[in-house]
Amino acid sequence: MTAPLRPVIVAGNWKMHTVPAEAGELARVIAARTVDPLVVRVICPPFVALRAVRDALEGTGVAVGAQNIHHEPAGAYTGEVSAPMLVGLAEWVIVGHSERRRDAGETDALIGAKLRRAVEAGLRPILCVGEQLADRESGRQEDVVRAQLRGALGGDGDGGPAAIPGSLVIAYEPVWAIGTGRTARGTDAAAMADAIRATLAELATAERAESIPVLYGGSVTAGAIGEFLAEPAIDGALVGGASLKPDEMAGIVGRAGVTAAARAAAA
Repeated sequence: MTAPLRPVIVAGNWKMHTVPAEAGELARVIAARTVDPLVVRVICPPFVALRAVRDALEGTGVAVGAQNIHHEPAGAYTGEVSAPMLVGLAEWVIVGHSERRRDAGETDALIGAKLRRAVEAGLRPILCVGEQLADRESGRQEDVVRAQLRGALGGDGDGGPAAIPGSLVIAYEPVWAIGTGRTARGTDAAAMADAIRATLAELATAERAESIPVLYGGSVTAGAIGEFLAEPAIDGALVGGASLKPDEMAGIVGRAGVTAAARAAAA
């Protein structure tokens, strides 16, 4: 089987930063500093800044993503935002981020429901998975991530293949390496990407598994991203704090462009 040429993706997650008045200008600056036709670029601002960022990015080739959605399409859920509400404002959405799992107690089943709502609404989902420090220290990191994938994608071995959407992107977040001072290595991310695709192959087919992009998302910086993009199994990055800094994003996308060009030339 010939390996597919997966896209190289850099998605910026602004988390709970920026207000609408500043978000649009920041998005414009980042878009201008990161022009590369070989790299898929996405900015995920807070909900209240989606319209400002969407308008600022029009015509730049940079897509807009949301940071979360509710697991129901509508209903009496005060303060929540559903996938249909995002149509026209965003094209992508993050589901299952480690901070949502930690702070909101999101389960794999709930994340799976969010994933399905995203696909139904035509949004491209970035499904986040990753282990805690205790999991890695006990050697259970792959078991934890495999369980997260099975729980979210609905493949429990009792029926046929899981319905893995063609638009799916996986972001591997080693939670133990985010804001802790600990450092993940490119080989750590590559090993987990292999485990992720092996699990997807078990849930669906090997062909489908090989087509799914896997991003790295652990305290990504311009200085460190090269080590991860040098791994053939890694297809880009989900960037946190550095995505608010135009210089950092320029460096990250620039390195991603080198990877994308090399892969295209080798294909």
